[in-house]
Amino acid sequence: MTLNLRKYGWLVLLIILQSCSSDPNTFVAPERSNVVSVQQGKASYYGARHHGRKTASGEPFNKNALTAAHRTLPFGTRVRVTNLNNQQSIVVRINDRGPYAKGRIIDLSEQAAREINMIRAGVAKVKVERLK
Repeated sequence: MTLNLRKYGWLVLLIILQSCSSDPNTFVAPERSNVVSVQQGKASYYGARHHGRKTASGEPFNKNALTAAHRTLPFGTRVRVTNLNNQQSIVVRINDRGPYAKGRIIDLSEQAAREINMIRAGVAKVKVERLK
């Protein structure tokens, strides 16, 4: 009986710790996959107005590259962004900080936004999967 209580006690502790996550839109993906974590929220994009300017990583912004801005992910991190309106996805590299607009979780380069067909809408509900 004591062994079962210990086993379930650890399970309860793990569930409690998981629920204390700082971002309710993030969860840990199964280990079998190449996905480390997942977020859902709104994405926007930036393009010509910022083309050639320095990003937070120090490299020039290229509106035609497959890159993105994220508030916390390390520079160089690769993420798969899926437009939840049409299920189209693209893998981008994080090279900048942002977005600074409230309620958004990622800013895509113009080319990345074009590839998941969100240019016309400007903002789209997306799933962001951090890849290993």
